Amino acid sequence: MSQQFGGFTASELYCPKCQRSQPVREKLLLVLPSGELHEFLCARCATSVGKRTVTGPAVLPTQGERPARRGQRRRLLLR
Repeated sequence: MSQQFGGFTASELYCPKCQRSQPVREKLLLVLPSGELHEFLCARCATSVGKRTVTGPAVLPTQGERPARRGQRRRLLLR
């Protein structure tokens, strides 16, 4: 059987401070080699109401690429 749903994201969660179900905003907390950590915040009072980890393949630079060093500018060659 084929997969029907790729993933779910919460639109409303119970907020203990508001004492009712409220719309939520999703905030990216961390980008890890194993995936991303997201936090759900109540749209009314900004209380944290949940977390979610999205796993995926690690993104590694290819052999030809080097990460740019901080404070280093790229020079353009004009001919």
